Amino acid sequence: MLDPTSERDLFDQENMEEISQLASLEMSGDVVVKTNSSTFVLEKPSYPDSVYVTAANIFQGIRIQRSPDKVIINYGSEPLQPSSSRSEDESFQRLSYELAFSTLKYQDILESILIDSYIFSSTTIASELNSLIIVMLYDFQDRKFQPRVLSENEETIPEVQEVENLLNGFKTKLAAALARCRIKHDALSIYHILPETVRKQEQRASTLPLYAWINTSKISLEEVYNNLRRKGYSKVKSITSVNEKVYAVDQHCFNVLIFPAHLKTDLLNIDLIKDYKLIFQDKSRSLAVHSVKALINIDDDVLMVNTGSWYTVAHMSILTSGHTSKIFVCGIQPEEKDFDARKLFTRMGCQNIEILHETFLSIESKDHRLQNVKVILLLPRCSSLGVSNPVEFILNEHEDKSLLQDLSQGGLPKDKLETLAQQQFEQLTHAMKFTKVQAIVYCTCSVSKEENEDVVEKALEYQSSGVKMQPYRLSPPVLPLCSLKEIELSMDRFFRLEPSDMNNGCFLSILTRERDPSETVSVKDVLARAAAKGLLEGVEIGKTLKRDKKRKKSKALPPRAPHHGDPLRDHLAVDGNDTSNVQMKISELLHRESKISTSTKMSAPAKTVSQAGTSSQVRKPSKPLSTPLVRNFTRPVERPMNFVRARPEGKVIPLKPIEIVLPPVIFPLSPQGPRVQMPATHFYYRFIGSKDSSREDRINNFLIK
Repeated sequence: MLDPTSERDLFDQENMEEISQLASLEMSGDVVVKTNSSTFVLEKPSYPDSVYVTAANIFQGIRIQRSPDKVIINYGSEPLQPSSSRSEDESFQRLSYELAFSTLKYQDILESILIDSYIFSSTTIASELNSLIIVMLYDFQDRKFQPRVLSENEETIPEVQEVENLLNGFKTKLAAALARCRIKHDALSIYHILPETVRKQEQRASTLPLYAWINTSKISLEEVYNNLRRKGYSKVKSITSVNEKVYAVDQHCFNVLIFPAHLKTDLLNIDLIKDYKLIFQDKSRSLAVHSVKALINIDDDVLMVNTGSWYTVAHMSILTSGHTSKIFVCGIQPEEKDFDARKLFTRMGCQNIEILHETFLSIESKDHRLQNVKVILLLPRCSSLGVSNPVEFILNEHEDKSLLQDLSQGGLPKDKLETLAQQQFEQLTHAMKFTKVQAIVYCTCSVSKEENEDVVEKALEYQSSGVKMQPYRLSPPVLPLCSLKEIELSMDRFFRLEPSDMNNGCFLSILTRERDPSETVSVKDVLARAAAKGLLEGVEIGKTLKRDKKRKKSKALPPRAPHHGDPLRDHLAVDGNDTSNVQMKISELLHRESKISTSTKMSAPAKTVSQAGTSSQVRKPSKPLSTPLVRNFTRPVERPMNFVRARPEGKVIPLKPIEIVLPPVIFPLSPQGPRVQMPATHFYYRFIGSKDSSREDRINNFLIK
């Protein structure tokens, strides 16, 4: 009878061909090319030794740690020493983190394969290399257990060479262990063993397009379009074909372009990217800064909290480059980061950024530097559960790398979500304490209700009623809603983007302070501010009459039609010469019309009013007819006759056309004194405005019907 080890070896030898076929099945991330005669898998690029070492150290820090009684593999405590000078290179860091994160997702499966293949019991290897073994095993099986191809001048590391020789020696047993693992889980590949949330996340990440915003301080939109056209890119309405060099303009943000994911390598080599004229960044950050832009005036300052990437600060600065606004960003503490940030902002053409070294919670709400801040952009640390490619997002936005451990398993535990929600709540309530601030934009990349709606609603309920400040209220989105689905998701005044093949998930809420009725801005104040900014060139702001003076003078004036016209006209005055000229012409016109009216009355026969032939005498204009509804009003004798209301000299009185229906009246001058029904009469009154206004010709030509 064979011992278990002999039986396992016999099984491996007899089923080697079948195992090899299973091992060569499609894995996650592979590119398959089909032809008429065969199907083959394109060879994956090989990692250099330095990437393995860096990825092993990253995995060592974010791996899932088990209780002592459930430890399967001892990973040691000392990190490996990287020997590459490229360790600070951005692309190098991204490769290392992607390899470590992929290994983390399959940690349980890879550990089972190592135990099942008896690799540890058959060799003596230092425990500090175990993290390197598991990282290289993931890449080994992802390459279908094929040897790695290195360039001639590639730097080699002894520890990597040792582990690689070990894995090559156990190639057969590792492939057999992998095949048994698939059979156990009834899975075509280890990819199908992952949780469904992680699988969907990987599928979205593989098709997620690239978003890039245009730096309009260095180049115009049209120049970018022309530059891309010369390089073979075509502008389309939407990204549908991923095999062509195309791009589209985002529907929510006018300066954001969308590219298919496969064009990233090609785009990184063009001058637009190298010269900071086109900036790759997740769309959620562009949505946040565009929301702030829609809320501020040209002289309002903005405070940005937890911005993560400095590109977000630069984007906000560039959108307000034509304003007198200042962009305050807090939390940049180390001096070297301050220097790097200022250097980047200078290269990008940003000129209105002020760096505060204090953390947001340590800044007093009455800080003298922030008295002109009207909007706070709050981008709190969140779980990033709406992000399809966590590595790309966390590295670009400088988020917490420890989140990768939980995101590799599909979500965060409840206690961590509660901790994040409490931090977000504290920051939001602190933002509400700034008395001069009128709006807060709250944005996360999470789809968790605990971090989004619950935080906002709790903060609104928490507002202290003892403080003499107008409370905040939830306002609708200021971004355009481009589809029926977006409208449905925003019915409760929250802006949401669900994770999809086209974008990461995003939550955005706008809180605005309710207007204080006592601080309502008058028309005079608006005109004064406009004149101070040079917006009313050639126009002098006249002195506004007080309400009590208006009431007194209105009693002395004859009654006139209700005025609902342009209120700004009452506050615009011309100089003395223009005023006198206008008044002289108006007086001449009134005198001429008065003569015409008098001559018409003298020649016109008496008007029959009643059907019985009863006539009423024509009354003199100096004796107005008094009725309960219309007082001090002179009845016109004929419809086509010009009717002019008396008014004090030297006064400019703007009037509007109205329709007056007179009730039945008794004419005391009639011999029989019958009650007659006066027909509905339409009266049209002349508008009188200033001569220098563009309305003068139109008003003076508005003749009485």
